[in-house]
Amino acid sequence: MEVQDHAYTSTTYDIINPVEFTYKMSSKETEYFVKLRISNNFLFSGKRNTSMWAWRAILKHMGLQHKMTYSQASKKWENMKKRYKELKSPPDGVKVFPKSWPHFTLMDDAMEGRLEGKAPILKAFSNDKDNSDFLPISKLKKRRVFTVTSSPTTLVAGGSEIEVSLNGNREVGKETLQDGSLEIGRIMQEVEDERNMMDSERQVMEREKWVMERERLVLERERMVLDREVAALDRDRALVERERAMIEKEKAAMERERAMVEKDRDNLSRDRLALEREKTRLGRLSASKERLEEITKDSDIVDRKERFLNLFEKLIETF
Repeated sequence: MEVQDHAYTSTTYDIINPVEFTYKMSSKETEYFVKLRISNNFLFSGKRNTSMWAWRAILKHMGLQHKMTYSQASKKWENMKKRYKELKSPPDGVKVFPKSWPHFTLMDDAMEGRLEGKAPILKAFSNDKDNSDFLPISKLKKRRVFTVTSSPTTLVAGGSEIEVSLNGNREVGKETLQDGSLEIGRIMQEVEDERNMMDSERQVMEREKWVMERERLVLERERMVLDREVAALDRDRALVERERAMIEKEKAAMERERAMVEKDRDNLSRDRLALEREKTRLGRLSASKERLEEITKDSDIVDRKERFLNLFEKLIETF
């Protein structure tokens, strides 16, 4: 009897649970969640697994590590940003009511950078290999599926031929395809989450770049204004220098005029002294003349007296 060994093939699959429950945060938890995400934006550097550890640090700080997974937290954040963008910048012709969403003001403050520093700065421990402190992402248990194939074997027993074919049943093949589809869907969802996160970070970088560009333009305008003010100051300085030179010239002219005035004053003083001396001399001359006139007058009186006496004597002699 000739017997051929069977050929066995084993394949391992990770099967996930299609039903996944998400914890619903309260309004205060949502507000704190957003503040933590904005204040710890530096943790989301885009490197491998940094997003996972950053979200885990936020969930652990909030005490929600046993209620939500990091992927659920990331999805919630992306959904909030998407809702905010739809209400903030709706398509043309679409009328929206931002106030109808209770978190619009919160997200507006977050996107405009007004919530930075409103929550503690966290530290992500990416070297921590212990995942028991976090809610695990549900996966299908690994199971080993054996597909047993056998070529037709002729077993001769008591003159009978039996043909045996072991190929597994159809249900196992269908379950395998379903499990593979779920695994692919999970991977695609993770890739989509990472892509959304990278898009959001790119938008943040674009917004920061736009803000920096606007600040650069403002600085350029301020520098132009400063240059104009410096040029105006230079012109004013040159004008002041010219006025100072003119003042120096006028000061020199005034000094020359003062010297001339002093010289004229000295001349006037000498002339005054000469006049005083002349006045004194003239005074003396005037006094001498007056005395002479008095003497002359006295001599005339004497002459008249003498004539009178002579006439009187003649008159006496006559009588």
